[in-house]
Amino acid sequence: MLPAVVLSGGLATRMKPFTENIPKSMIDVAGKPFIHWQLSMFKEKGIKEVMLCVGHLGEMIEEYAGNGAEYGLHLTYSYDGDKLLGTGGAIRKIEGNLPEEFFVQYGDSYLDVPYEQVAEAFRKYEKMGLMTVYKNDDLYDVSNVVFENGDLICYSKKNKVPRMRHIDYGLGILRKDVFADFNDREIFDLADVYEKLAVEEQLLGYEVFNRFYEVGSHDGLMELRSKIGVVDS
Repeated sequence: MLPAVVLSGGLATRMKPFTENIPKSMIDVAGKPFIHWQLSMFKEKGIKEVMLCVGHLGEMIEEYAGNGAEYGLHLTYSYDGDKLLGTGGAIRKIEGNLPEEFFVQYGDSYLDVPYEQVAEAFRKYEKMGLMTVYKNDDLYDVSNVVFENGDLICYSKKNKVPRMRHIDYGLGILRKDVFADFNDREIFDLADVYEKLAVEEQLLGYEVFNRFYEVGSHDGLMELRSKIGVVDS
């Protein structure tokens, strides 16, 4: 199974007051920090190695999860440092420690998908990246992907077009070589990488049908708490 890079940095300003004194990954969901549920899902799906890119208050995540032994995982940590590097810059910082291919997932996402099947689909094509997509129709967030007849035709968070019916689900696969074109940039977003790959027809789309859950919004947190078993009072 491919290792996973989890992007758990950022200031989580949208999640205040929950994140006044804790990072987003430590928000309580059914009596445990969100990171517990995310790591438990990785264990269930067969992932063994997880690299956590952390930032503001990230030491609280490391103090809680440690080396991952409790979850049957091997966890390592990379800190942004004095300035936020963005989701792309955080991965670029650990480029020297990356395998040739790896999952990448946002740190606020809880995704019940067949990770191994996603990896198998990626291996069938000589693409530089894969993005899982979900037919969202702007329901949970703004759709940002044109995915038609099994092909990812367009992706952009900045430029909305009417044919966008799908959304970036929150799980991807990248080859580390994609960051060679970003050597002159320290701070950038993962969305920039995905958009570049889409333009170059190097981004494979993989459609999933289970909706995503996340703790990046107050509504999302309530929905995840409800799913796992505790409704916010």
